[in-house]
Amino acid sequence: MGAFTKLIDAVLLFFFLVIAVAAPLIDAQTCLPSSYFPDFLIDLKKWYSQEYGDYLLSEKPHFFVGVVWLELLFQWPLALFNLYGILASKPWFSTTCLIYGSSLFTSMAAVLAELMGSGKASDKLLMIHSPFMGFGVIAILRGLMPVSAKTTSAMGRRPALPRKKRA
Repeated sequence: MGAFTKLIDAVLLFFFLVIAVAAPLIDAQTCLPSSYFPDFLIDLKKWYSQEYGDYLLSEKPHFFVGVVWLELLFQWPLALFNLYGILASKPWFSTTCLIYGSSLFTSMAAVLAELMGSGKASDKLLMIHSPFMGFGVIAILRGLMPVSAKTTSAMGRRPALPRKKRA
């Protein structure tokens, strides 16, 4: 089980690194003014939107802007915590991973339902978005894995206080 957990952690480490960079630089362009971003990032987002036909980025429907705000204000900080949790072997990593995975899975359910239900999405666009649902599932499963005794910390535990004897 240890090698399997390490493999999952390596996959999640890569994913959280991508999110740590892409969320503030690319995804944030959906809901923040263009003047906040350098031209090469704006051009990169335009290229992606045209190359993959990502109408959500170009049309910016209200629900999608809300999903991006959720990503920036909730999921992105959790991704940073999870990066630290993986690298420092923190015992709370399972909990934050479960929270992140649940949030990602939920938001991707809305995005994928729109893409499949609208009839506008190409197979190429679905192939780009679908793995995020898979990463959500992997994060949830990692969060549900038992914490080994080696990673459990004594930090936060109080020493037992002696009980006073009643007379």
